[in-house]
Amino acid sequence: MNDADPRNSAQRISAHRYSDPLAGGTRRKAEPPTVVGEPGLVVEDPASGFCGALVSIGKDGAMLEDARGRRRLFRLRAGGFLIDGKPVTVVRPPARLSAPTRSASGSVRVEGLRARTARGGRIWVEGIHDAELVERVWGHDLRVEGLVVEPLHGIDDLAAAVAEFGPSAQRKLGILVDHLVAGSKETRTAMAVTGPHVLVTGHPYVDVWQAIRPGVVGIRAWPSVPRGTDWKTGVCAALGWGEPADGARRVLGAVRSYRDLETPLVTAVEQLIDFATGAP
Repeated sequence: MNDADPRNSAQRISAHRYSDPLAGGTRRKAEPPTVVGEPGLVVEDPASGFCGALVSIGKDGAMLEDARGRRRLFRLRAGGFLIDGKPVTVVRPPARLSAPTRSASGSVRVEGLRARTARGGRIWVEGIHDAELVERVWGHDLRVEGLVVEPLHGIDDLAAAVAEFGPSAQRKLGILVDHLVAGSKETRTAMAVTGPHVLVTGHPYVDVWQAIRPGVVGIRAWPSVPRGTDWKTGVCAALGWGEPADGARRVLGAVRSYRDLETPLVTAVEQLIDFATGAP
């Protein structure tokens, strides 16, 4: 058989086709992306459908906890979990040789920090859970700046409280309000006290828990609560979390950094810190 033989040409064409990865030959299947298994990461086991937040990870596998507090251990393997319906490979975090250089708020951590003397200014929030959440994420920044966060336990008497505080250029007041949306009672109250030395910011959520990303606490979405029912009570009943105090421990304990919060809350708190620490 010589080179002019058409069968030789066919063989050369066939060999060229299967040696070119773009010419229709067998392609390697893309490997699933790798995700570091940090506590709080929400994943799903495709075989069982079990979805939960990562509690711990070790050589024996990953421990997940779902919204009802049930825990299960799963073996670590390539593509063994789903995030947003797509396979991922969860791996153990690398050993940390030094303290993180960033605080939970994303700011540069000040090593060897000694809290400065408190400023005259304050940041007020609506309740104890709001204060705990702000402290959990921005506590480092607050100590650097000497800012104190105080819970109000409601804003029904906000105007009187502001007048008693006596805001000034050296004593600025920032106020964080839940459900700050157009036409709401909270918005009307905020407008009545806003001034050159008072800044009111807020978020659109009914309660500060709702400003935490659902996946952080191992749920797909925050449940709807009927009008007239206390929001925290309704949420705990719907999710089987017990009393609001039990829910608070679960919710606040799951937050690790600003990445666990919805953007409107992060923006609102950052604005208040900047305002309260700004020059007169």
